[in-house]
Amino acid sequence: MAHLLIDYGAGAGACVALLLPRCAEAIIAILGVLKSGAAYLPIDPAHPVERIGFMLADAAPLAVITTTGLADRLDGHDVAVIDINDPRINTQPNTNLPGPAPDDIAYLIYTSGTTGVPKGVAVSHHNVIQLFDSLEASFDLGPGQVWTQFHSLAFDFSVWEIFGALLHGGRLVVVPDEVAASPDEFHEVLVAEQVSVLSQTPSAVGMLSTEGLESTTLVIGAEPCPADLVDRWAPGRVMINAYGPTETTMWASKSAPLAPGSGTPPIGSPVPAAAFFVLDSWLRPVPPGVAGELYIAGRGVTYGYWRRPGLTGSRFVACPFGGFGARMYRTGDVVRWRADGQLEYLGRADEQVKIRGYRIELGEIQAALSALEGWGRRR
Repeated sequence: MAHLLIDYGAGAGACVALLLPRCAEAIIAILGVLKSGAAYLPIDPAHPVERIGFMLADAAPLAVITTTGLADRLDGHDVAVIDINDPRINTQPNTNLPGPAPDDIAYLIYTSGTTGVPKGVAVSHHNVIQLFDSLEASFDLGPGQVWTQFHSLAFDFSVWEIFGALLHGGRLVVVPDEVAASPDEFHEVLVAEQVSVLSQTPSAVGMLSTEGLESTTLVIGAEPCPADLVDRWAPGRVMINAYGPTETTMWASKSAPLAPGSGTPPIGSPVPAAAFFVLDSWLRPVPPGVAGELYIAGRGVTYGYWRRPGLTGSRFVACPFGGFGARMYRTGDVVRWRADGQLEYLGRADEQVKIRGYRIELGEIQAALSALEGWGRRR
């Protein structure tokens, strides 16, 4: 796959889109893109055709890897299409290629945008490696662990799931769409495969039974976690509440192991590679117990938004608490420090909401509605 992509021009600074469902072939495609030196751009097949078209125009991938059944979603777009089962793949050399530089972009993840259009976050290889380096002391990531790949490739939860397994000699169980949509069927897979590391949003895990999963480590994130979920899942297992936006390469903080009966869980304290600042509107630190906006600095802070220098400059700002050139990301999350040194999440400073872990900007919904003919007359 990598050698074929190089024939299309793949390399550092280029990107290759993946329009694929969760499947083993999708994992192979990701590895092939990374081996070629390019970044991968995951596109969820469930996205509306308008959103797919926007992402293709905005990111300008040199090719799209997809299946025969999904190729028609690319009709009308001036982009090379590679079938995941293209026989040319098996005729390519399997020799090694030069590895990427740490600062090369590994992937682009598009999130909802306040201005009405999605924005692509550019994440480097260095960012991804620091994610796992920061968490190895907190989780048993060694060989023998069994992980699920439950989430859409277009949701950065999938990065944690896929490379948590592959970088540490674990086994990855790829969950088909129809199984992921059924809590009962998914539970059967978890028990049958003896999954030992389960990563879920609170809303998703809330629909699962705990039976038969007593030895499973549960990592939750991407949404506020209700106390009753902790009361149901924490007894007898390690349960961690993790926090971090796409712009800081997923988990930037994690809680201590949660205990039942302890109330609303915190989002934890920063991982070793991150620095957290809770600031007022003048960028002054607020005392413990006082609400402020969270800014994140450290090695997980990404380049910013793909081809959006203005937006990048407004959200990735100079860090007055670091060295020359240090940046921090303005999260928009309102938090406060607890007495135990962990952060409590209080809400948003803007109109962003979370639905099943996905960030949704209400401005994007408004913009889409405003573009509909006759919408203005109906308001």
